[in-house]
Order: sequence, then structure tokens, then C-alpha cells
Amino acid sequence: MKDWTYDNEQWTKLPPYLKHLPLFTRHMDWTSIFFRFLWSIYLQDFCFRFYIRLKVKGQSFHELRKRYPRLLVVSNHASHLDATSIAAAIPKRYWLDLYIAAAKDYFFSNPVFTFFSQHCLGAIPIDRKDRRGEALRLITQLLTDLPRIWLILFPEGTRSKDGRIYKFKRGISLFAERTQTPILFLYIEGNTRLWPKGALFAKPGKLTIHVGPVQQPAGIDEIYNAYKDWVKSIAPDAVFADDPLSSEPDVLEMPDEAADSHPEEDSDEQSRL
Repeated sequence: MKDWTYDNEQWTKLPPYLKHLPLFTRHMDWTSIFFRFLWSIYLQDFCFRFYIRLKVKGQSFHELRKRYPRLLVVSNHASHLDATSIAAAIPKRYWLDLYIAAAKDYFFSNPVFTFFSQHCLGAIPIDRKDRRGEALRLITQLLTDLPRIWLILFPEGTRSKDGRIYKFKRGISLFAERTQTPILFLYIEGNTRLWPKGALFAKPGKLTIHVGPVQQPAGIDEIYNAYKDWVKSIAPDAVFADDPLSSEPDVLEMPDEAADSHPEEDSDEQSRL
């Protein structure tokens, strides 16, 4: 990790929405520690205990932490509950090393959202419009330089509007292969029922997160097929968009604000991501 100082040119010219990341600071600041702790209490001890009853099945996060200090944590994505439920499933002691790739145009769109995204979520801003290569370089550098990081990504690239799981975008394989970071598979069951795309609020109910195997870096087709095979083995009713006879149910739709996990690196790669 680079030894940054706060009065050099690199720091003073750094965009404000990046200054919370540990790559650019010498340590996690106390503001982030305080608000991350408060947010973890709210999610784990109230929201996902009484309003939404969260159940975690599969591997132990404690054992995974011992074996894999650096992980790309990937999951299906159909609800605004997804990122927060994953965070709620992970023990508080690991939260200072937990980050999420988040759309800059939504999560960093105003001072309130920016403060929350920085200090509560540990969000890494993904520019989905103008500077997509910046996100690829930033995440690659974080995964390379930080000794401990669990990064939540949604490789479908956006929330599913119908609950089906769509083909993964190539970004996840680029991050894994370039930094030799393993991939942890998660499957969220019940997210579409509790908070479908288009609904204003989540409904109370049960939500299950399945913690699956760790996939070594590979090409995107191999990663997607391995994920699909695992999900089908634990949830035979899960529907993938490329399944034969897969049909699209009627759901409400609204403009998407979810994080895009497949930033294109350069113009010659954009059509392949």
C-alpha cells in the first residue's frame, strides 16, 4: 500500500468521493469506524432480526475469513435488500474490511448520500457513464494493495426486474484474474418477494442467504456456469434467464439505481464486458 501524506499533490487533487478509501488514507478514520459500527448494530440487531428475519445457511464466515482475507463476494441481485442483507450476515468484526461497488451517480449524488455511502457502506464509486475505466483501475488497485478486503459485487450488473438470474458481465472475471482474488458465491432467497424492483419499501418476512463455495479466478463463462450449477443444487426452483422455457412474470419497474459491477476498461473492450 502506498504511504500517502495529506499535503502532497496526489491527496489534494483526489476527488472527495474517493478520500474515504483505505488505499488513499493511512488508516480507517474514526468517523467511518463510528458510523460503520452504528450501521452494523441497526442492521444486525434490529432491521434483520425483527423486521426481516435473516437466516444464513452454508459455510461459516469465520472460517472463510481465516482462509480468505481477500474475496470477491458475488450474489444474485433483484432487490435493494441485497447489499444490506449480505452485510448483515457478516460478523461486525469484519466490517472495516467490507466494501461494496456502488453506482456513483446514485450513492454519491448528494452530500447526504455521499456521507452515508462513505462512512456506513464503505462504498467504492462506480462511474457508469463517463469514466468507466477509472472504476476498473480503482478496484484492481484496492484488491492488489490491501491485505484484507471483502468486496461485494453484483455480476449481473443491475437489479433483475423479474427475479430471474441473468448472465454475468465480464468485469468479475477481470477483477479476479488480474488480482488473483478468489470469488465467494452467495445466493439470496426471498429478496424479490420482500422488496421487488418498483416497490417503495420492503415488506417484513423471512430472507435466506446461502453461503456457497469459493471459486478460483477463471473466465466469465466458467464462473457463471459454476454459480448456476451450485444455485440449482441448493434451490432447484431458482430461475435463470437462459433456462429453457424461462418466462418473465409481470412486475413493476422503476429506474435502476443499483451498482454496476462491470465497468469497461477501454473502448476496445467495451463490447466484450
